[in-house]
Amino acid sequence: MFRNRWLAIGASLVMASPLVAQEVTFHGQIRPRYEVLRRGANDVDEFTSMRVRAAVQALIDANLTVFIELQDVRLWGEETNTLTDYRADNLDLHQGYIRYKGKKLDWLTAMIGRQETNLGGQRLVGAVGWTQQGRSFDGARFDIAPGGAFAGSVVAYKIAEETAPTQDNDVEVYGAYGTIQDVGPGNLDVYLLYDRTDGAPAVESNRYTFGSRWDIVTPIQGTIKGRLEASMQRGTVGSDDVSAYMFGARLGTTVANGKGGVTLWYDHLSGDDRPGDGEIKVFNTLFATNHKFYGFADLFLDIPAHTGGHGLRDMAVKLNWSPAPDVSVGADLHTFRAAQQSTLTTAKFADELDLTVSHRYTPNLTMTSGLSYVRNADGLTEIGHRFAGSESITWFYMMLNATF
Repeated sequence: MFRNRWLAIGASLVMASPLVAQEVTFHGQIRPRYEVLRRGANDVDEFTSMRVRAAVQALIDANLTVFIELQDVRLWGEETNTLTDYRADNLDLHQGYIRYKGKKLDWLTAMIGRQETNLGGQRLVGAVGWTQQGRSFDGARFDIAPGGAFAGSVVAYKIAEETAPTQDNDVEVYGAYGTIQDVGPGNLDVYLLYDRTDGAPAVESNRYTFGSRWDIVTPIQGTIKGRLEASMQRGTVGSDDVSAYMFGARLGTTVANGKGGVTLWYDHLSGDDRPGDGEIKVFNTLFATNHKFYGFADLFLDIPAHTGGHGLRDMAVKLNWSPAPDVSVGADLHTFRAAQQSTLTTAKFADELDLTVSHRYTPNLTMTSGLSYVRNADGLTEIGHRFAGSESITWFYMMLNATF
């Protein structure tokens, strides 16, 4: 039944498309990932997850495009018997939107519907592509490209709707993100995000996040690349005022004629030194793709929850090497500490080593393997982290990614 449902959907799209579209293209992805997670000596979790995506894009005319992407995400074996369980519980609409480029205002493109969104380096808003389910937003996006050195986007997304039976509050996010090219040896991003929750006084919030990001994209003397960024948060959450910040820096260089690289990395997310004093000082990463920043073992996917409100300092050294055009190897070493020790006996959370190997067999098939080792410190236990209770964590994965 599940297979027949996919065939029926695909057939209906194929039959309907010639009636309305000048050009129809199909896209797909199958991405199984085997994982082994070991906490201490005796706690071992072994499983395989898989993402399957199927998409159709219809170019109606030079200005109008329709895009639909369905997704199924599951663990192998979660359906005990596929003969009796044919409900396709995990089948969902990942993206479905209309994209329209103005005829007279050809510098303006509107996207209306459910869509992935990545703003800048995904520090605050990202699609979280590493997770099998990913993230998409319901709402509208307007891309502005007037020509010259500036381009930007304005977004308005509905995160939760009180009218829906599954939601208790209205949650929305609005934002503007712009990029100015050729500011010194790089591009400068500036942004403003506003997220709000409308509900009971205890959860009602109005929060503003604003800042800038300077990405050095033109190598200095052919080898140096870097990034500087800073954000501030102001507003209210419940009856508390918000006063938080983050800043980060990255400096790297290429070696061996560009085949390898070394990068020094530091991120600082403010923490709360006196919780409950009426002022929230811990930085919230909102809708970020945190996997790409704070270690591949995902100790800190949900910030500030996974830091216990103490903030985070992440110092890292990252090495990469490409011995062949279709092979890449990486080694990242992180040390994580609380930004505010407060009542903790130690500010140290953990040390983490991430090793990755990627091999591209064909332009449409890639295998990636990774091994992460985390040495926990007392700070992680004291905040009640989900990985607390063991001195170390070892995580291994092997993933195939096939696309068309």
